[in-house]
Parts: sequence; C-alpha cells; structure tokens
Amino acid sequence: MNIIEIAAILLFFLCFFGLITSKSMIKTVIFLVMMQSSVVLFFLSLGYQRGAVPPIGDYFEYLEYVADPLPQALVITAIIIGIAVTTIILTMFMSIFRSYQTSDWDTAKEKSLHASLVQLEETSPC
Repeated sequence: MNIIEIAAILLFFLCFFGLITSKSMIKTVIFLVMMQSSVVLFFLSLGYQRGAVPPIGDYFEYLEYVADPLPQALVITAIIIGIAVTTIILTMFMSIFRSYQTSDWDTAKEKSLHASLVQLEETSPC
C-alpha cells in the first residue's frame, strides 16, 4: 500500500466524519464531492504502474508493462456518477432553500415540522 492509497483512505474517512457532524447543507455537499474525489484517487492509485504504456496500437504487445484499462474505466464511470449525484443534490438543496430560506439542517427540519403541523390543524375537522 503506497502513500497515495493511504491518503485517499484517510481523506475519505475525514470527509465521512465531516459529513456526519456537519450542520450546513452546503458543507454536506462539499464533503460528498470530496468523498467521491477520494474514491477516484484511490482507484487511480490502485491502477498506477510505473513505466506502463497504454494498450493502444500494435506495438504494446512487445512491451513488458501494459497499463490495465479497467481502473481507468471505473474512474470515468465514478466521475460521471459523481457529477450526476452532485447535480441532483444541488437541485434538492435549491428546492429546500427556496421553501425554508435556510441552509441549516436543523432549522429546515423545524420549519418543515411546523409547516406540517399547521397543515394538519387546517385540515382536521373541529
């Protein structure tokens, strides 16, 4: 295990801790994006080989070290999925911010609960 793999694992768990302890929705999104970046860094460090050449063309058959394209394909897939998830999360954040005018998880939860109770009182027959 090299230093880059250790750094990627450490970054992932630091971001996970920040994700759990964060009160702000913006910080939550940032920690999620950084966690995704640490996974990409980990995949890239696993697939790295010094002196390896890409498997393009017909000259690579004579070389000893050829780069494995599977980690690269996984990284590209992880980047695309990360972009899609980040877009959905930011869209949900914008919707919550427009509804409750806050980026704090606890305040949004309180306002949501208050709005639900008001709606319940209005619809209950008394």
